[in-house]
Amino acid sequence: MFNIKKAFLASLFLLPTVHYGQHTDEINSNRPGESMSAFAVGKTVIQVETGVFGIKEDHSLSRYNANGFGVDMEVRYGAFLENLEFIADVQYAYETFNYPLQVVDKSDFKQSVLGAKYLIYDPNKGYKKEANIYSWKANHKFDWHQVIPAVAVFGGANFTGANNPYFFTPDATISPKAALILQNHLGDGSWVFVTNIIYNYIATDYPSLSYILTLTKGISPKWSAFIENQGIKSDFYSDAIIRGGAAYLINRNLQVDASISTNFKNTPSLLYGGVGVSWRYDGRYKEVRLLSKEEEAAENMAKKTKTKKGFKKSKK
Repeated sequence: MFNIKKAFLASLFLLPTVHYGQHTDEINSNRPGESMSAFAVGKTVIQVETGVFGIKEDHSLSRYNANGFGVDMEVRYGAFLENLEFIADVQYAYETFNYPLQVVDKSDFKQSVLGAKYLIYDPNKGYKKEANIYSWKANHKFDWHQVIPAVAVFGGANFTGANNPYFFTPDATISPKAALILQNHLGDGSWVFVTNIIYNYIATDYPSLSYILTLTKGISPKWSAFIENQGIKSDFYSDAIIRGGAAYLINRNLQVDASISTNFKNTPSLLYGGVGVSWRYDGRYKEVRLLSKEEEAAENMAKKTKTKKGFKKSKK
């Protein structure tokens, strides 16, 4: 675990710190999956992603079954920089556990995370695919530029109150969380592949290392669908979970969604189903123009020329 920790933390600081975030014309929500996209919402933009879900668990060894429901909400706000956003992510659940000789109710925050995400690298900033007017084949061959992902990092902390029945160690009510985020836009742009590598509950008795792989397909201008695989590894809890679902765009700032999740084991077996909504307010957003290297050079040259002309006039 120590070697994994060192390798993961080192990867966060060895990446180049260049490029910008991107505000999209239409809302870009992390829902209904569990992965985090690489791109920020945009400076001054606030986005709320919330939903309700139902829970069903069966544990063959502990001989219990559980049913319940919960509410989750993620608030994202872009501030200071175009490629920086601050995130509050909470999840509250209520469950009834039925054992052979007793019934136990649990209710509390299963997750309370505060942190920030920073887009380090956008491979499409300044990139322009040149058309080959002499070759149809050259224009339609696989674009290897798509393999280069956008790269972002997340840093934050879990906050857990005293006597929380979902928290596995009472020794640390605040524990760090870090993530490396990669995002690829494939094909004609309607396919999006997101990878999250997460190191969670750092410095507790049971740190965890997990991944989330999400593939999303834009079916139409209004509909999109996704499939997701999540793997979790720790001394306290390990699992492999798959999810699937769809989202519908009501308007450019409002989206609704539905999803279902399950796993492959019976200690416990899990079944989650949920619906949600994502909304953003971008009324104060000012569009940021992303320039190519050639455009940046031309603009800098124009500024220098303007400065020189102004200097000559002042001398007269």
